Amino acid sequence: MKTYIKIGVFSAALVWSVSAYAEGDAAHGEQVFKQCKVCHSIGPGAKAGVGPAQNGVYGATAGSRAGYNYSPAMKEAGANGLVWSDANLEKYLENPKSVVPGTKMVFPGLKNEKDRQDVIAYLKANPA
Repeated sequence: MKTYIKIGVFSAALVWSVSAYAEGDAAHGEQVFKQCKVCHSIGPGAKAGVGPAQNGVYGATAGSRAGYNYSPAMKEAGANGLVWSDANLEKYLENPKSVVPGTKMVFPGLKNEKDRQDVIAYLKANPA
């Protein structure tokens, strides 16, 4: 009986850890991203505004893409190895200032995990 409980707990932990970075719904992510459009653009012809354009952000080094004057904190984060992976975007989208203290981004973050996963899927769907 104890073996079944251990297997059940292990299986639940495995499912949870895999689902934390599961592929999101890019179509829903596009809807959630509308709140980001106050500062960011994305898609064909996107240009930097208050914030950098988001085309090609997935997989890029933080603060390194041309066409935007990043904060010193974001440039430093990139110089220290911060790359926009699933895990790093998940953390940043939840609470930007906890990942890059001193960032210019004033957005408080997306508190809903599914919304964050879906925005990440949307970002992946918009390569450089």
